[in-house]
Amino acid sequence: MNPLENLFYRIRDFFSIRLVTFGQNEITLWTVIYIFILLFLLFYFTAKLKNWLVYKILKNTTIDLGVRLAIGNIIRYIVLVIGIYVALETAGVDLSALTILAGALGVGVGFGLQNIMNNLISGIIILFERPIKINDRIQVGNVTGGVKKISIRSTTILTNDNISIIVPNSEFISSQVINWSHNDSNIRIHIPVGVSYNEDPEKIKEILLKVAGNEKDVLKLPAPDVLFTEYADSSLNFDLRVWTSKWIHSPADLKSKLYYSIFKEFKLQNVEIPFPQRDIHIKNPEGQIKSS
Repeated sequence: MNPLENLFYRIRDFFSIRLVTFGQNEITLWTVIYIFILLFLLFYFTAKLKNWLVYKILKNTTIDLGVRLAIGNIIRYIVLVIGIYVALETAGVDLSALTILAGALGVGVGFGLQNIMNNLISGIIILFERPIKINDRIQVGNVTGGVKKISIRSTTILTNDNISIIVPNSEFISSQVINWSHNDSNIRIHIPVGVSYNEDPEKIKEILLKVAGNEKDVLKLPAPDVLFTEYADSSLNFDLRVWTSKWIHSPADLKSKLYYSIFKEFKLQNVEIPFPQRDIHIKNPEGQIKSS
């Protein structure tokens, strides 16, 4: 035997070292290397396949990027599952020997992954039904902000304080969600205002409409309007309603601007802003009542 043949047999014997045995299956060093190479190629080419589908094949369609990514991920996972099965079979691993072990593990893993699967399925429903979209202004539970990212497992919401909140997708399926921009980007803002009983309601309506008309971020159509809401204990209450498309993500800022302008105009027009009034009755030791 020449040295080259001797080296070949040594290498073959080295890669034939048995590492572990599953029933009739012997897992050798070569089996591990072979499976590793196949899995590396499988993950690499499925990632390329996903990008090709999302950014080439489906690019010119009307499907949103989020939905395209979901389709790409689903196809990639299906190919991965099939590819892993084929890779193990071609490596000589008899998967039937792992059936009992996989069944036992599946029960435990199933309970552990219940919430994850719930979020995954909810994410697919969101991406296809589109109850929320990127840049929508939404409120779910105590979280209010703009939708910045929708993934399979969770959705990222950016608040007005520039805080990113990761919300599990199941929250959007099982809870009530307020979507301020589901139909379009126009929203209506309510500005409650109270004035003294000495004031003329028609005058107050005129002032409020004037302030709303002078604000450039308030839409002309639909036009602002004023409701006379109630006779309160200490004031006549009105509700100025305005529409805007610019301040959909920070309506409180527009509301504040209008309040500043209303207060300034009330000062110029000598409009009295009420304050709570109470009658206090003091009873002295002699039983007499004094009022103040």
